Amino acid sequence: MADYTWGPRCPAPAPEVFPELDLPEPGRQRRWTVLLRWLLLIPQYIALLFLWIAAFVVMVVGWFAALITGRLPEPIASFLTGCLVYSTRVTAYAMLLVDTYPPFAFLAPDYPVQVEVHPGKLNRLAVLFRIILLIPAAVVVELLIYGWYVICLIFWLLVLIRGRMPRPLFEATAATARYNMRLFAYLVMLTAAYPKRLFGDEPTPTEQPRSATRPLLLSGAGKALIVLFLVLGAALLIFNNTTNTTSTTSQPSVAAQTRG
Repeated sequence: MADYTWGPRCPAPAPEVFPELDLPEPGRQRRWTVLLRWLLLIPQYIALLFLWIAAFVVMVVGWFAALITGRLPEPIASFLTGCLVYSTRVTAYAMLLVDTYPPFAFLAPDYPVQVEVHPGKLNRLAVLFRIILLIPAAVVVELLIYGWYVICLIFWLLVLIRGRMPRPLFEATAATARYNMRLFAYLVMLTAAYPKRLFGDEPTPTEQPRSATRPLLLSGAGKALIVLFLVLGAALLIFNNTTNTTSTTSQPSVAAQTRG
């Protein structure tokens, strides 16, 4: 029989390649490092300040190059990847996901936190409107981070007392850190994949786990904590905006009373 074709056969679209975050299972943490965690991080944040100043300049150059060629030049992609990896390790340590102090280096194959990213071809239109496209994901990250910090004292006390992070808290915090990492990877054009999968990955029976977060499978309690982060973050932003608006509107009346 003849083989009838009703239309041109389009090639299957290439799957999105998301930046991946590998974290170890939540294990024992030394209580003294938990107690002094944010004090220990001061040198790291100083290094990050200078690193991201340099990264901003490199990113601007990379933006023009990607707009013309459709990809980042290799030296720029390599430097921005190092910045992303370094920043992600510091974030993971700050959020109590690991107990091992981050090294002051881009390459650290033995460190328990690893990032896998594959810079490649970029859509020039998406590069042109990168900042605008980022707004929804940036809002989500802002809510997540604000919500996490609202109750981080409770998390800190839990880990300080128990010596380890409870599994649901680890899942929600790892999901937050991963989404934040994917946002920055998209911002600096290391990936064409828009940040997704905040609530974890779909389980695949044939896929062998590579780490505690690859694939990242969230329990019901872990997903509930992410929702809590978002709600608390939104409440904090609304409270801050309301407070600022109230103080701004009250200033003219105070000035008027002073003149009177």
